[in-house]
Amino acid sequence: MRFDKSAAMLAEARSVVAGGVNSNVRQADIAGPLFVERGEGPYVHDVDGNTLIDYVMGNGASILGHAPAGVIGAVAANLNRGQTFAAQHPDEVALCRRLTQAIPCAERVRLAVSGSEAVHAALRLARAFTGRTKIVKFEGHYHGWLDNIMVSTRPPLNAAGPRESPVAVPMSRGQPASVLEDLVILPWNDVAALKRAFAEHGPAIAGVITEPVLCNCGVIEPQPGYLERMRDVCHAAGALLIFDEVISGFRLGVAGAQGRLGVTPDIASFAKGIAAGFPLAFVAGRADVMDLLLPEGHTLHSGTYNACLPAVVAAQAALDELLADDQAVPKRLLAMGQRLMAGLREGARKHRLPLLVQGPGPVFCTLFTDRPAVTDFRSVAAADTARLADFVGALARCGVRTTARGVWFLSAAHDEAVIDATVRAANAAMADLTA
Repeated sequence: MRFDKSAAMLAEARSVVAGGVNSNVRQADIAGPLFVERGEGPYVHDVDGNTLIDYVMGNGASILGHAPAGVIGAVAANLNRGQTFAAQHPDEVALCRRLTQAIPCAERVRLAVSGSEAVHAALRLARAFTGRTKIVKFEGHYHGWLDNIMVSTRPPLNAAGPRESPVAVPMSRGQPASVLEDLVILPWNDVAALKRAFAEHGPAIAGVITEPVLCNCGVIEPQPGYLERMRDVCHAAGALLIFDEVISGFRLGVAGAQGRLGVTPDIASFAKGIAAGFPLAFVAGRADVMDLLLPEGHTLHSGTYNACLPAVVAAQAALDELLADDQAVPKRLLAMGQRLMAGLREGARKHRLPLLVQGPGPVFCTLFTDRPAVTDFRSVAAADTARLADFVGALARCGVRTTARGVWFLSAAHDEAVIDATVRAANAAMADLTA
């Protein structure tokens, strides 16, 4: 496949759109970047007339596939009711009640628009509740693009310091150095490092924020007992445990990673899969923490578009599908993901490529490394990024779209036939790499 029109459109877009894209993440897309005409189920159709099997899926948001009929129909049927009221409506209360019933930590819920915003609300709540300022954050974990947390997400190793005690590295020009003072950066999956941090900073730590499954970097699962120990260390010091479930929420089951792994945080942020591609996020947590958002709690979270009706209706329809038949959709995501992972591993063996395929299935990662597994940011950073870029490009030419960082997102629309077609295309891409 060729992407000449996408390249030309990008050049044109740069005259009116800053950078040619409306999110910097998209600059790394195949075709540099792809311009999509429409999405349908597991496919995107681009301006060059190509049809690609999509494993970007809106960076995980399109959990039911592109333009799922049930969600689109529900939204269309309610558009004439209005969109944004700057008032409450019954649908938002009904949605939040369902979320409190489904998610272990969710005694209270507050709706928002983006994952970055939901994370920001969680951090503010942790600081308000504890009266402390420092947040423990782990290398390689991405919690949104805002100044006070976009630190050490993918730091250059020559600036990151020793693995055992990483240096806080801002990820963008324009971030004030002062934000680094309130962050303690640690390696993930390392209980000893966490204990050392609390021994040094414990009375000042408001909370620890983590992806319970590190979906943004290698799709790394926690080592047995790690999250349990993290929770215990937090609570012993009077700090809060914060889960960033923006990706893992709903994708790993309606109860999120916390339900799958059996560890309940004090607060958690969610987005992406909840509304099947519509912009909706939320922060959820313990009642005594969340009730700081009452007027007497003097803790602010606001937003004109919070709980806008189309997104809430979309979330209700998406939940209907995700919960149906004893969560048949999340179970199918797991089965299809594991089928695809097995096919990719077999292809790598056939073509004698050091391709690591790692993750639970509904989301997983492909990396070129001789390691049997990656367990933290530093082991991901040691992988062969040039070869991964070649593989992602070869996949695109063979009709399969995945993220530049090698993370794959499945949807309910990826059935066995689509998975098998993907495996065939991946074998052709691997043959291209070894030609």
